[in-house]
Amino acid sequence: MAMNEGAARPPTVSEAADLDAAVALFHSLSDGTRLTIVRRLTLGETRVADLVDELGMAQSTVSAHIACLRGCGLVEGRPQGRQVFYSLARPELMDLLASAESLLAATGSKVALCPNYGAEPRREPGVTR
Repeated sequence: MAMNEGAARPPTVSEAADLDAAVALFHSLSDGTRLTIVRRLTLGETRVADLVDELGMAQSTVSAHIACLRGCGLVEGRPQGRQVFYSLARPELMDLLASAESLLAATGSKVALCPNYGAEPRREPGVTR
């Protein structure tokens, strides 16, 4: 998928399919919990039980996010006895995360301030506007 060719023409059917795949990839990483899991997996494999403890979430919630990431081909499981150890399926995902962090550092707070996708403004408890 070559996104930086700069052609001023409509995408071909093949290019549109590539864009759909890119949209699906970024959508799979757009959830904060899934992104946290992926970032944790850059440190090495882990079990759902470990993620439950680290994230403070229900086992069913963590398992659902792992299932999503597995379905997208980003995470794989390695059974060992009655446990499954999860890891990143592709090392390129670490490169993508590093590139995203570089881009965020270069753009400063602009992404966080984006009216469509930026973080919700934080309000102090009990303060209404």
